Amino acid sequence: MKNLFIITLLGISFIGIPANAQWVQTNGPCGGIIDCFAVSGANLFAGTYSDGVFLSTDNGTSWNRASSGLPNTAVLTLVVSGANLVAGMEGSVYLSTNNGTSWTAADSGLTRSVVFSFAVSGTNLFAGADDGAFLSTNNGTSWNEADSGLTLTDVFSFAVSGTNLFAGTYPRGVFLSTNNGTSWKQVNSGLTDTAVFSLAASGTNIFAGTDSGGVFLSTDNGTSWNAVNSGLPATEIRSLAFSGANLFAGTYDGVFLSTNNGTSWNRVNSGLTYPFVFSLAFLGTNLFAGTGGGVFLSTNSGTSWNQVNAGLTKTTVNALTVLGTNIFAGTESGGVLLSSNNGASWNAVNSGITCPGIRSLTVLGVNLFAGTDSGGVFLSTNNGTSWNQVDSGLTNKAVNALAVSETNLFAGTDGGGVYLSTNNGTSWNQVDSGLTSKAVTTLAVSGTNLFAGTDGGGVYLSTDNGTSWNSVDYRLTNLAVNALAVSGTNLIAGTTVGVSLSTNNGTSWKTVSSVTVRVLAVSGRYLFAGKDGGGVLLSIDNGASWNPADSGLTKTLVNALAVSGTNLFAGTQSSDYEGAQDGGVWVRPLSEIVSVKEETPRFPTQFILSQNSPNPFNPSTTIRYALPVASTVQLTVFNTLGQKVAVLVNERQDAGWQSAVWNGTASSGVYFYRIEATNVSKPSNRFVETKKMLLMR
Repeated sequence: MKNLFIITLLGISFIGIPANAQWVQTNGPCGGIIDCFAVSGANLFAGTYSDGVFLSTDNGTSWNRASSGLPNTAVLTLVVSGANLVAGMEGSVYLSTNNGTSWTAADSGLTRSVVFSFAVSGTNLFAGADDGAFLSTNNGTSWNEADSGLTLTDVFSFAVSGTNLFAGTYPRGVFLSTNNGTSWKQVNSGLTDTAVFSLAASGTNIFAGTDSGGVFLSTDNGTSWNAVNSGLPATEIRSLAFSGANLFAGTYDGVFLSTNNGTSWNRVNSGLTYPFVFSLAFLGTNLFAGTGGGVFLSTNSGTSWNQVNAGLTKTTVNALTVLGTNIFAGTESGGVLLSSNNGASWNAVNSGITCPGIRSLTVLGVNLFAGTDSGGVFLSTNNGTSWNQVDSGLTNKAVNALAVSETNLFAGTDGGGVYLSTNNGTSWNQVDSGLTSKAVTTLAVSGTNLFAGTDGGGVYLSTDNGTSWNSVDYRLTNLAVNALAVSGTNLIAGTTVGVSLSTNNGTSWKTVSSVTVRVLAVSGRYLFAGKDGGGVLLSIDNGASWNPADSGLTKTLVNALAVSGTNLFAGTQSSDYEGAQDGGVWVRPLSEIVSVKEETPRFPTQFILSQNSPNPFNPSTTIRYALPVASTVQLTVFNTLGQKVAVLVNERQDAGWQSAVWNGTASSGVYFYRIEATNVSKPSNRFVETKKMLLMR
């Protein structure tokens, strides 16, 4: 779960949300995961992990989406066959006859669910799939199985050498066909790693890039193989590409070059700020690298690289934080990016970050910390210009959340509980005595209290900097906690079934809303939530009721929220969820969400029973009511026969706006809710009202 941001703005109160206000996508961060390339004349196509296909006609200077008709799933491979552009997806093959302007499914005869690779040999087009291979003789319009002898293996790569066709597979190594795929034989002698993700052919030399064994060379059509890894410290090879006598390898540690058929290798990474290279392609003498942070271009055989992402898919942003006037975005696969102009432009700041999957960000003084999905914690003391890994003693490297309490830095991990550093991350100690649920999704600080939200274990409280923990989830109706936020003396928990409020540091909880949220942020008395299903909501009563504040952002999953100056920023998901969407960072002025005006917050002067919301509903709804004085309250639900179905409230309550949630565990139909509120000081002052609601299953 993503990091929690708690920012304070004083002296503002809710007036309303202008109808014409909406969110605007900032200029990035651009990039995302680039799985594959294809070249057709001057056209360069890029297949992305979650946003379809993009086209550049100017060597990557600018990109335009070319995905009409494509589903929002990963484009794993692209190929040009005749005049057709063919895309292999998670689920099918799609064909474009107009350079990506439109696409149609082209999977007749294709009985496998995932296509990983393509190869063209003459007029034959081959597709490598999960558990086999297929052949098309009409540029992808229809397919036939071509995998006799090639069974129980996934085909991740092909290479063509004369009339020989090679298939790189997982987990059974390399196969050879000499008859256009009619039959295959295994050719693995000397190949010590049989997870082959890339193949390349140069004359009679065949190169195999493996999952953990580096590069292998065969000079006899696969009869025998030898490792050729001198100077190649990165053994996870994801792509291979030839240009003349130069062989390039894309790895999980950047790009490497061999000028002598793999006998020796040199790192060629200057300017390549993202280490995970998934794909390589040549367009003329230009070399393109597809990474976890978009596309990079080298015009000098890898000596230097420049990022060329303008117009490319916006990447998934998991975390946001603010340091001075700088906004930092932590991305799913592209590391950390910085904007110093409210999102008008973004720059990668990843020097020293070896794990680009960022889950959390926080600031301690002038120090910036990044928690990663598998590399622990990284520290920058210069606004992200350079980073150092700081995880001595941090035995669990999946850091979901970071929090600061005075000079203490806490890390919530995915399965390892909570860790504490008192020296800016130089060393860490595990502090989880009593923390029986180790999957920590979120952290929040309130004075000397440290709260940990967990995945399935509810909320825990430590009053001694994590030395000991106690479960504080009495009446917390759901124990899968996505987010925590502190608002004054109130603690708010966003769970997978709604929002709960505690006014006593977690000793007890009350469900105040059925809205499911992914992330929470506080600004003064305003509570912002990234809603499950997409969009942003605003509450001015500690989550009891919510107003939509998501115009322009309704179908975009929000992973992170942060306030910088007068703006609210949202980090979003770049993948399909209940409709089309685009990731990156979005911005909206706070003045559009809440009108800024000094005034005393309105306090109820009379008893009020509001209409439940939503209505109709399924499965739960929130009922709000106002008490002008402290009262004894009974809130009851009846069916149309007058039978009591549920008692939602039966207690003394303070004056103010209150709320209750009914989880309608009943059949569809009309129900009535009735309030009886009696003034504690003056029992003769009694309020009774009944309203109707509709449960639709």
